[in-house]
Formats: sequence, structure tokens, C-alpha cells
Amino acid sequence: GVVCVTYGAGGHNIVNPVAGAYAEQVPLLVVSGGPGEAEQKLSGIHHQAKDVESQWRIFQQVTCAAEIVQHPERAALEIHEVVGKIAMERRPGYLEIHRDFVDAEIPVPRELVEWDGSFPRPTSDARKLSEAVADTLARVRAAKRPVLIGGLELYRAAAERDFLQLAEKLGVAVVTTVDAKGVFPMDHPLHMGIHVGPFSPPAVQKRVREADLVLALGTLLTDMNLGAAKPQVRRERSVWALGERVNVSFHQYTDVMLRDFVAALARERLPNFSEKVVYQDNLLRKRSSGDAKAREERAALTNNDLLLEVNEFLAANKGYHVFAESGDMLFGGLEVRLHGGGLYFAQGYYASMGFAVPASLGAQIGTGIRPLVLCGDGGFQMTGSEISHAPRHGLSPLVVLINNSGWQIFRPVSPREDLLSLPNWPYAELAQAWGGVGFRAQTRAELREALRAAHEVREFVLIECRIPPTDLSPVTRRYIRASARRARTGKTARR
Repeated sequence: GVVCVTYGAGGHNIVNPVAGAYAEQVPLLVVSGGPGEAEQKLSGIHHQAKDVESQWRIFQQVTCAAEIVQHPERAALEIHEVVGKIAMERRPGYLEIHRDFVDAEIPVPRELVEWDGSFPRPTSDARKLSEAVADTLARVRAAKRPVLIGGLELYRAAAERDFLQLAEKLGVAVVTTVDAKGVFPMDHPLHMGIHVGPFSPPAVQKRVREADLVLALGTLLTDMNLGAAKPQVRRERSVWALGERVNVSFHQYTDVMLRDFVAALARERLPNFSEKVVYQDNLLRKRSSGDAKAREERAALTNNDLLLEVNEFLAANKGYHVFAESGDMLFGGLEVRLHGGGLYFAQGYYASMGFAVPASLGAQIGTGIRPLVLCGDGGFQMTGSEISHAPRHGLSPLVVLINNSGWQIFRPVSPREDLLSLPNWPYAELAQAWGGVGFRAQTRAELREALRAAHEVREFVLIECRIPPTDLSPVTRRYIRASARRARTGKTARR
């Protein structure tokens, strides 16, 4: 993508989103203006923070390449170098072009005129790749109960299809990490769920723990993926491929690209284990009927029941993309299961609040597919008003807004509840005022009816769901407490 901003106030305003793009490895070109040479001689320029180059220095910290284009004879090459690094490293880059340089004519070297538009990608050492595959094959063929863990780097390496082929050849259970949710089709019969260390569903924990071989492909060892705990996979029973290297037990093969390794493994003749897999999550399901079921339908809505209803809605209405806001819904979204090719979006690593609503608008512009957004009231009060632009662009996001009256994700660790409170906006009325449709739901039955009606509406929809302040999604409370305990003690937390 490309974003153009003004110097100073505009540039500084997007530092956090660009930092998120850097952390999440999203290729993005930032183009900023800047003051001309004559203006720079003044004692100060409006929008300037410290000195003329301060914005450029800031962006050096959140991009893979940053240049102020100042010399006509080098401009074409500098621009090409920045764009090349963006393409190669899949991270943001920054170009600053000052006011008096915009109309300057620049020479374009012959090599750029004749450039074919491609950027070279690193390739594997053929001998090392062959040995890494052979070493892995021997262990796969000796295994009785292997398991596959899919990581985010599979997506970044464009290896998802090869991973899918590998899983189907092996016929074993597949789990994904937190930040890789969606890298393997969630409605696939081999998909078992999300692995979040000690906060995984019990059956997922047991399956990974008892595996005699864990094929962890593209997985990152982050605090979120590990559930604020030590890795649960024993190295001697694992194959871990990431970036440009493969670890097979205690053997390490460098100069082996993840995509090449997964593709080569998927081409081999492999044993098929014909495992029967049952999808798992952390949601509680009650088997009630009659009067008991009727009482539950009228009871105050909880996060657990909200997520159950969203799952039932997505199963009946396939093809939605889902966007989960950072905060409680970053963890709550782990329990969501998509069908029919729908994609899942969240800032699973950088986790900046204010991501979901604007991201859903951009995605619908790009894909034409209607998004469903899971968002808390805190995240919505940051950037949710961007949804007011939806009508003029013909966009129709369906926002499920969890109104729990504050920053309740911090409740398990904050002794000052007064610091967590937020003003109670009239969310449904705001949706109407902005050209959309607003609903309120305080029970499971009301949410079910609101989702049904929202699906039939062509405008954007906001469903305000009133949730008790003390209620959190299944993983959130345990994860936040474990992280806080780890921070206090300096040791890895255990459940």
C-alpha cells in the first residue's frame, strides 16, 4: 500500500499505524512532504517538532528504509532502493520529498528503465534443503502420532497451499498459533483449533503434549503465541522451520527457505495417519431445554454466549471476513470459527487498539467482501467514528460492539477501577446519525435477532451488546493475570 501525508502533524499522526505495519510485516510506502530550502532557513516552521529532519529520524525507527530525496541525480535510485527494501523485507519504507523538489526533473538510469519489475528472492542451498527434508522424512516415517502447528510465517512466505497439501497428505491434526489464526482453513476437517500454550483448549494441549513429533512450520516464539509461558514442545521431538533455517531436533540447517522446505516436504511420499479430528475451543455450551433454555435466552448476555451466537451466525452465513479489535476481542476472536473461505484479521503481535473498524473499511474497499467486526467500546471510541465514511463509499461492515463500560481487559490486574471507566456513548443512535443502522442486544435471543436483521441490511450496521463489566472472554482473564504475574516475578508464568 501507499499512504501520502503532510509534514509534521500528518506524518507524526501515522507513526503508530506504521509501527504496527513494521511489527506485523506489512509492506507499505509512506510518502511525506516537507519544507523547502528557503523555509528551512527560518527560525521555525509550522508543524515542525524539533528540527527539519526530526520526522525522518522518527520514521527510521519504524521502517526498513527511510530517505529524504534531496539530490536529483540520485533520486530515481533512492526511490528504487526504498521500494525494493519494502518488497524484499515486507515492511514499511519512508520517502520525504520537500516542497521545492516536487516538480524537479530527475534522470532515470538505464538499468531502471530496462528493469523487469521483479525483486530477487533468496533461494535455498539445494544440498542443505535436501538433507533437511531427508532428516525430517525419517522422523515422520518413524512417528506414531505427529501433529502440525502452522505459524504466521507460512502466510508471509506464501506457503499456505503447500502447508495445506502437506496436512492432507499426512492426515494429522493441525493447530495454529494465535497470530496465524486463519493460515489453515478453519472449516477444514483436520483443523483442531488454536494453540495458546497453557490457555489452549484442554484437548489441544493434550494433543500437542502427547505428540511424538511436532512439525512447527513458520511459528514465532512470542509471548502471545506461547500464552505467557515456556514452550510446551520438547525440542528433541520437533521440527521447527522459520525464515531461512530448519531445526530438526538438535540439527540445524541454515540457508533453507521456509517456502522451499514446506513445498519439498509436501511433494514427498508420506504416510497418512487418517486421524479423526474434532475442532476445539474454550467456549462453554449448555445442553438445556424447555423452561431452562428459555431462561438462558432471556439472561444477561455474556462474552461466552456472544461468541457462540457469532459462530452460529458465521456458520449459517458463510464468506464474511472477520476483524478482531485489540483488547478483550483479540482473545475472544480466537474462539471464532470462519467458514466458506472467510479470512480473519487482527493485530496479533503489535496489538494496537483502534485497528479493527478502519481496517475493515479498507478491506471491503479492496475485496468487496462484507466484514464482521468484533470491537470493544474502548477501541471503538478511539477510531470507530471512521465508520461514518462507510455510506459514501458504499461500505457495509457489521460491527458487533461489546459495551462493558470501560477498559475491562485490565480489570484482572488494576486496583483502580475508576481508571477503567469510559463514557457511555449512544452507539446505536450514532450509527443511525452516521447513515447506518443501529441495534441493541442485552440477551442472547436479542443478539441472534439483531444479527439476522443485520445480514439483510445493505447499510453498515452496529449492534451494541451490553456485557457486565466483570465478564471477560474465556482466555483474556487468565492471560492478563499470567502476564502480570510474569512481569512482577521476572519468571515465566504458569497456570
